Amino acid sequence: MPNLSSPQLAPLPPLQAIRVFEAVARHLSFTKAAQELGMTQAAASYQIKLLEERIGAPLFLRRPRQIELTEAGQRLAPAVSEAFSILGQAYAAARGGADGLLCVTTVLTFASNWLAQHLGSFQLAHPALAVRLDTSSRLTDFAREDVDLAIRSGGGKWPGLEAHKLLDADFTPMLSPKLAASIGGVKEPADLLRLPILDPGDIWWSQWFEAAGVTGHDLAKRPGSSMGAQAYEANAAMAGHGVAILTRALFKNEIADGRLIQPFDLVGDDGHAYWLVYPTARRNVPKIRAFRDWILAEIACP
Repeated sequence: MPNLSSPQLAPLPPLQAIRVFEAVARHLSFTKAAQELGMTQAAASYQIKLLEERIGAPLFLRRPRQIELTEAGQRLAPAVSEAFSILGQAYAAARGGADGLLCVTTVLTFASNWLAQHLGSFQLAHPALAVRLDTSSRLTDFAREDVDLAIRSGGGKWPGLEAHKLLDADFTPMLSPKLAASIGGVKEPADLLRLPILDPGDIWWSQWFEAAGVTGHDLAKRPGSSMGAQAYEANAAMAGHGVAILTRALFKNEIADGRLIQPFDLVGDDGHAYWLVYPTARRNVPKIRAFRDWILAEIACP
């Protein structure tokens, strides 16, 4: 009769080799994986060789200047990634209080002009979860950072991450009514060139003027500094310091209050949007699922 209380486990390869495989598969680079794990590239390659010998099949195709996962590697990578995610969650829970904290990293303008204005309803619905916001525009490394979810602007395709579209990152010029009145009103797109342009080096400006049929502008020659975030540029525009090019969905209140005006219906769109992202392996974590369901429902409300 089999011993039901002590099931036999399948033999496992060395944990170090599995850890190296996960890093190499994620970066598709022995060099980057070795740097992350604090070892030499030769040591990382040796661990992969050990793992390939145990499995009896190559896990990577070595090509000039790049590597790719083989069919066997593609089968193994998602399971390994999910296993490390489960271990990480168990470790966090063992430290105590991990389930009560939700860390969301997002770009500054989305945090200040949308999330901060709506987050109260999430906290009312989930009083046991403390939300910690981190504002940053850099890419998030979920494997190394204590972050649950990220909100970023981009095309929406990131390997290993689930991505849910929140808002289109379209763009159109906006300015204060007082600044528009200083030249007798903005009646056609070329009128904007008679005013100070905030961040004239922003590629959105050239794309918008091209769509508006305005040629021969001198944006590249104009002096100007980059403020690094739409929220800062909008504040400067409301103060009458120039014309900003902004995403409509993030400045509805300012337009409704008359602090900003959108002089033209023409809106640029380079295919980017704001996305909610998190590791695919963590899609069923209760606190991630709760925030995902809430923000998608909240965004859908008019």
